[in-house]
Amino acid sequence: MSDVGTIEPPAPADVAPPPRQSVRDLVASTGIDTRLAGMVAALLVIWVSFDALSDGKFITARNLWNLSVQSTSIGIMATGMVLIIVTRNIDLSVGSLLGLLGYTMALLQTDGILSVFGINISLGISGAHWYTWILALIVGGLLGALIGVIQGYIVAYVGVPAFIVTLSGFLAWRGLIFRTGGKQGQTLAPLDETFRYLGGAPDRSLGEAKGWIVAIVVCAGLVVSALLARRRRDRYELAQRPLWLDASIVVGACVAVLAGVWLIAIGYDSPVSGEPVGIAYPVLILLLVTMGMTYLAKRRRFGRYVYAYGGNPEAAELGGINTRRTITLTYALMGVLCAISAAIQTARLDSATTNLGVQNELDVIAAAVIGGTSFSGGIGTIPGAVLGAVVMQSLRSGMSLLNIDSPTQDIVVGIVLVTAVAVDALVRQRRRTTVIGALAAGVALAAIVIQTGRP
Repeated sequence: MSDVGTIEPPAPADVAPPPRQSVRDLVASTGIDTRLAGMVAALLVIWVSFDALSDGKFITARNLWNLSVQSTSIGIMATGMVLIIVTRNIDLSVGSLLGLLGYTMALLQTDGILSVFGINISLGISGAHWYTWILALIVGGLLGALIGVIQGYIVAYVGVPAFIVTLSGFLAWRGLIFRTGGKQGQTLAPLDETFRYLGGAPDRSLGEAKGWIVAIVVCAGLVVSALLARRRRDRYELAQRPLWLDASIVVGACVAVLAGVWLIAIGYDSPVSGEPVGIAYPVLILLLVTMGMTYLAKRRRFGRYVYAYGGNPEAAELGGINTRRTITLTYALMGVLCAISAAIQTARLDSATTNLGVQNELDVIAAAVIGGTSFSGGIGTIPGAVLGAVVMQSLRSGMSLLNIDSPTQDIVVGIVLVTAVAVDALVRQRRRTTVIGALAAGVALAAIVIQTGRP
C-alpha cells in the first residue's frame, strides 16, 4: 500500500529537566523568616556556651525564670523602638523617660500628689486605697503619651532632627526627676501591695494552674492565627505555603511553649512557699504587648503607614499618608510603652530611685537592631526585637554568672551591637561572603573579651 497521506509521529524531543532550586530559593519559598530563625539559633548557642562555661548554672529553671523577668522591661520598650527606627528616626530619651514616669507613679502611691516646679496637684489618694495603683498607672500612661506627643510633634512638624530632640529629652527628663514632688531625688518606698505584682517575684506570680491555662491559650492562639492567615491568603489568591509546613511550624511552636512552661515556670519552686512559681506577671504583660504591637504593625493601617514611610518617605507622602501624624503617633506609643516598663521596674524594686532606667536607651536600641531592625528604614519585626532583648539579657546574665565586671560586659554588648549593624549593612549590599567573615570576627572578639575578663 502507498504511504501517501500517512503522518509520521515526531521523534520525541529531549525534555530538559526542571532547574534545580538553590537552598536560598527553597527557604524563600517556605516563607520562613530567616532572620528570626537565625536569632533563635544564636540564642541557643549563647545559652549552651554560658552553661558550659558556668558548669551548668545557666540552663536551670531558676536562672531562666529570672532571665525571662529581667528581659521584660527592655523587650516592651524595644517593640516601640522598632517602629521609630523603621521610620528612620531614633529615641534616646526612653531611659530617662522611664525614670521620670516611674518616679511619678511612685510619688502618687506614697504622697498622693503631682508636683513639678513647685506646683502641687493633690489627687486626694493619700493613704492606701484599692484603686491607688490603677490611678498611678493611668497617670503614668497619659504622661508618657503626652511627652511622646511633644517630642514627636517637634520632630515631625517643627523639623528638628530626632537625635537632637530625644537627646534633649535624655537630659531634661532625668533632671526633672529631682524637681518632682519636692523630694530632691529621694528614694520613694514602699509602693502599693497590688502594684508590686507587676514586678514579678516568686511569691507574686501566676502559679501552676494559671500558668498551664496561659500556655494552652497561647497554643490555641497560634493555631487560630495560622488558620486565619491561610484563609486571608486564599481570599486574596496569594501563594500558600504547604499545609504540612504550616502545621509543623505551629506544632513546633506549641511544643516549645508547653516545654518552656513545664521546665522553667513550673519547674522552678518558690523559695518562699515551695510551690511551683508559674509564669511571672511581667512575662504575661510582655506577651500581651508583643501580640498587640504585632497586630498593630501587621494588620492595622497605622502599621502599614509606618512601614510605607520607612521604605520610601517621598512616595508615602505623595500617596496621601499623613506622615507627620504617623511619626508623632509612634513617639506617643513609645511614651506609653515606657510607662509600662517603668511600672514593671519600680514594682520589682518596690521603690523609685533617681538612677532608674540609666542606660536603658542603649539596651533598647541594641535589642531592636540585634533583632533585625534596619537603620535604613522600612525593615524590622516586633518578635525580632523581643528576641533581641532576650539575647541582650542572656549575655549580661551569663557574664554575671562568670563574675565578669560591668565594664567588660559593656564592651561585649558594644561588640555585639556593632557586629549586628555590620551584618545588616552587608546583607543589604548582598556581600554574603563578607557577612560570614564579619559575623565570625565579631563572635571571636566577643569570646576573647569574655575569656580575658574572667577572674
